[in-house]
Amino acid sequence: MFRSPPPIRVLDPVVANQIAAGEVVTRPASVVKELVENAIDAGASRVEVSIDSGGTRRITVADDGHGMTRDGLLLAVQRHATSKIRAADDLLSIQTLGFRGEALPSIASVSRFVLQSRAAEEESGTELRIEGGQVLGTAPVGCAPGTTVEVSDLFFNVPARRKFLRAMSTESAHVTAAVQSAALAHPGIHVVLRRDGRRARNWLRVGGWRDRVAQVLGLERAAPCAGDRGPISVEALVGAPDLARAGASALHLFVNGRPVQDRALARAVLVAYGTALDQGRYPPGAVFLTVPPDLVDINVHPQKAEVRFAHARAVSDAVLSVLRAGLEKAFALPATPGDGDYASSAAHRGHFHPSHREPATTGRS
Repeated sequence: MFRSPPPIRVLDPVVANQIAAGEVVTRPASVVKELVENAIDAGASRVEVSIDSGGTRRITVADDGHGMTRDGLLLAVQRHATSKIRAADDLLSIQTLGFRGEALPSIASVSRFVLQSRAAEEESGTELRIEGGQVLGTAPVGCAPGTTVEVSDLFFNVPARRKFLRAMSTESAHVTAAVQSAALAHPGIHVVLRRDGRRARNWLRVGGWRDRVAQVLGLERAAPCAGDRGPISVEALVGAPDLARAGASALHLFVNGRPVQDRALARAVLVAYGTALDQGRYPPGAVFLTVPPDLVDINVHPQKAEVRFAHARAVSDAVLSVLRAGLEKAFALPATPGDGDYASSAAHRGHFHPSHREPATTGRS
């Protein structure tokens, strides 16, 4: 028997937000990442993150940034409401970590959500409560200038998502990694992490990225590397070859202050060590790239975890040549073939063949 197809309908906003949350919010660490990035964009000089039960029971992120008025607060939890872009052309010159206006409504749709904020010029703040995407109301509240977000019972209304969470220790480790990445990229911010009521990390403000890397990663023997290749600036502090370990988890990569886990960039770092590292072993450290905004597209992934370079080969070559110069000076590494050319050096090391190279326009985490 023929059945007519169901009619097309516009999704209820709560359902739409839960779908969006599935892309943006995958675990407590992704909530922390989004909220900490909002705090940084708000000009905070101090960010404090507190989690209970690995973040599954409660996440609190407090900052001393510029805060929001009541009207701004109500707009901030609507989808695609943002102060960071105005037109499509703005996507070509994004200077902030966030820009889509999706994080807060996505988080609020899958949790019990409390947002308190006060703009510096206001005498009092505003508290907004949302449960599972439904606004419960607002009320005046006494608070310091800045913003505090409390997220409780993550995925309470989406049990299918909650069952995919790992053990509390695993979720806690992911949160710690997210906070650490933010601290590495922003040395001028005091970052505190509390887990189950205890202060686990306390990174005070420091004068620059080298001090922050030493503070966070504790590298005793590391090579400072810095240089420009055309419009691309590379700064790094990477460990001695004997500190290398299997996998790239201890190697932190940043593009314009944004953490990325890009295989091509990690491979360029590996190749810079020449024969000093065994295949598959990566050094600890941090590499910071500054690329003109119009030469890197960050709008390619809901969690902003991937970037696309206009000239990926030039970026990899810049990382390779700058790190090689610093490593040879610091550790007297032997020169490697290729004379700064990424493709020939990588092929020599056996990590990939030029015919298998990733597309030149893509940088993927």
